Amino acid sequence: MQLYKLKRGFKPDIDRIYSVMEECFPGEISRNGESLETSYGAMSNIKVRIENKMLYVDTVSDKAVKDDETVLQTNKAFRDFLYKATGYTAKERLKNAKKEVGEE
Repeated sequence: MQLYKLKRGFKPDIDRIYSVMEECFPGEISRNGESLETSYGAMSNIKVRIENKMLYVDTVSDKAVKDDETVLQTNKAFRDFLYKATGYTAKERLKNAKKEVGEE
């Protein structure tokens, strides 16, 4: 389970996250209370929820997928999703994660 901070101006709204998921992961998205679930490419399960103004993301890789093209496409879609959902680039998310670890 990964935890992501939302940038100022990015509402911690599950409906907004749902629309970002629709955009990045075409396919069926199931809603279970305050959590969203789908699968895409090389990920057999992507579970997302918002708690305490933070985005919680849990992913399960599909080990049966061996095609590099699919893996790369899945990775790009996931990075795009995180950027659109949190407002932070991969570099900024890494910086935030390092800052969080340093505070503890």
